[in-house]
Parts: sequence; C-alpha cells; structure tokens
Amino acid sequence: MSDKQRVLVLLKPDAVKRHLIGEIVARYEARGLIVRAMELRTIDEQLASQHYAEHIGRPYFEPLVEFITSGPLVAMVLEGRKAIPVVRAMNGSTDCAESAPGTIRGDLGVHYRRNLVHASDSPESAEREIGLWFPHLAPQTDDPQ
Repeated sequence: MSDKQRVLVLLKPDAVKRHLIGEIVARYEARGLIVRAMELRTIDEQLASQHYAEHIGRPYFEPLVEFITSGPLVAMVLEGRKAIPVVRAMNGSTDCAESAPGTIRGDLGVHYRRNLVHASDSPESAEREIGLWFPHLAPQTDDPQ
C-alpha cells in the first residue's frame, strides 16, 4: 500500500495580505511536497459553509466564515509521502502562540484565529475538501453503466 497522499491546503486571507504566499509554498516544496493544483480566489459564504460544515452551530463558526471570505486566499492540493501529517506538523498548533518555532504558525503567525493556513486533517476530509475546491481532482468512481 502506498503512503502517498493528497491534502487540501488553504493559505488564508491573512497569509495573502501579509505577502507570505511564496514563503509558505517554498516551505512545503522544500519538504518534498508537490503542488498538484493552486488557485488564488475569493470565496463566498456558500463554499465557506460547505468547507467548515462540521463547525456549524459552534460559537466560532460565523467569525470563521467571515474571516475566510474576507479577501483572497490561495487554495492548493499538495501531494507526497504522508502529506497530511507532514503538512499538519509543518503548520503547527492552531493557536499561533502555542506553535513551536520552525512551524509556519510558530514562525509567522500573530493571531490565534487568523492563523495563516488550513490543512485537511484526515484522508476522508482531504477527499471531501479537494472535491469541494478542485472537483476535477476528486477521485473518479467507476460507473458500470
């Protein structure tokens, strides 16, 4: 069984506004991850709500949607050996103040909610998220008809 994985990564509006796209992408590439898709875009509330569906009803849901739709972001699919845990370790803790030095959030983050990056947390969420953001990369199912 191959341990190659794909992961959806978002460089959130704060990363774009602070001109950190190149630095963050370079860190992923330096780890051997391959960029399979990348797009600069501004999303609407519908996509944001679909993306963060598991958080609906939580007190931070509305601020999360408001932030992610507040400006352009970079959506990308990275691929590599154990890409999901590798990217999540590289990103660091959700709260930038608790992120270790050497992580993206630990080195570059300044706010616990505006924390620069998002990455899929499991193969299942990666498949779902890639399907939302890059439908042409979603796994194809064999239809016998």
